[in-house]
Amino acid sequence: MTEPSGSLQALQARHGRRYRWLLLLSLMVGTMASIMSSTIINVAIPDMSLHFALGQERAQWVSSGFMVAMTASMLTTPWLLARYGYQRVYAGCMLLLLTGGVVGGLASDFNVVIAARLAEGLAAGVVQPIPAIVILRAFEPHQQGRASGIFGMGVVLAPALGPSVGGVLVDFFGWRSIFFMVVPLCLLSLWMAWKFVPDSAPGGAAATRGQSLDWRGLLLGTAGTLCLLNGLTDLGQHALQGLALLAAAAALFAGFVGWQRRLSATGREPLVDLSLFKVRSFAMGSVVAFIYGTALFGSTYLLPVYMQLGLGLSASHVGTILLPAGVVLALTIAVVGRLADRQPSWLLVSVGLALLAASFALMVTVTLSSPLLLLVAWAILGRIGLGFVLPSLNLGAMRALDRSLISQGASAINFLRMLGGAAGVSLCAIVLEWRIAAHGDSLTQAATSAARLAAFNEAFLMLAAICALALGAALQLRERGQ
Repeated sequence: MTEPSGSLQALQARHGRRYRWLLLLSLMVGTMASIMSSTIINVAIPDMSLHFALGQERAQWVSSGFMVAMTASMLTTPWLLARYGYQRVYAGCMLLLLTGGVVGGLASDFNVVIAARLAEGLAAGVVQPIPAIVILRAFEPHQQGRASGIFGMGVVLAPALGPSVGGVLVDFFGWRSIFFMVVPLCLLSLWMAWKFVPDSAPGGAAATRGQSLDWRGLLLGTAGTLCLLNGLTDLGQHALQGLALLAAAAALFAGFVGWQRRLSATGREPLVDLSLFKVRSFAMGSVVAFIYGTALFGSTYLLPVYMQLGLGLSASHVGTILLPAGVVLALTIAVVGRLADRQPSWLLVSVGLALLAASFALMVTVTLSSPLLLLVAWAILGRIGLGFVLPSLNLGAMRALDRSLISQGASAINFLRMLGGAAGVSLCAIVLEWRIAAHGDSLTQAATSAARLAAFNEAFLMLAAICALALGAALQLRERGQ
């Protein structure tokens, strides 16, 4: 019996041993588009704030709204892949991402911009766990580090080059041009999905309409995320309301865990298989992923704002400064990916977190009279740290999982990393507003000052402390006897 042309077996037979790399390349392009849509918008926030007359608190929802949608939709990836297969899920996400980019770029109302960002976030969230699933299923253990390194190198080149190109586009064409940057990548990813992405589910099995999606669990997780973010946002101005929302978030997440346990006990399919967390390396990796996500995405939001509103640099200058750091990050990931096949993951992750913490702490040495090379140096140091963490964390956390749990594991650890990231964006915005007000300044004033720089420095020191906290958890990734 002849295999369908889009099946995993048929594609493997057609392309031979190189097929796994072609599949990884196809997923890389779509992931580049989703990551670019996540991070590139930060360069445009000041320009967008002026266009729509927004305060910093509302403007940051362009970033954190995307994070909420991305975080929630990650939980649906295992179910979607099992029901519809890789090709339909991946191509559908690319179409949604493309639509969000076009609608957001043409929008004349800020609410439409937010809706477009939510659509982009939903698509990006479903896509994010898929590469980790493919790497752990399609590649041998001795090739997984190399595959992660090559994939990571390609993925970070997009956000590395993005701010440079995006900064110039914002200066010359305004914030709308940022939304259109994902369009070419989305179109390319759709073509590659048709050629190389199989229509089968993980493991080569045929996609099947099995159990229904755990909508109750998804609603509990999404509501908990929204309460967490709104609670953090409200803490600065409405402390009691913020604390009430944080308490509601804790209750919702507790309800989510209880509901997942109940589904497992009754033989139904939970959104998250909690047996994952009985594996020590995965449990510790999840803790690292959450804390690391807080620092990573918080800094991704804070750095462009710091350079523009703290140091008074233009958007194009911001992109130029971040470009060398992005290139170094790509090279570091490629090197560390190969090391991950030979060196223990806990060591690589710990080194990376230590370097990342040092880069945040050293930001306090930058002043208005400092040469830009100093800022470039600390940015490069931080990106080297990221290069150690990115290819190592997922492998260290998930290698010990049973193959049947890989899809669930990739979804859960990405969910926790993005939950931390969503909290990190809000946390940085709140702490920044709080410290600037404490120093007697305001971001509505055009001119920067020493007081404003002091507030930014305190936000960077907070990120350094968060990385140090993650370092303690990373050491627990060590296997017995190491």
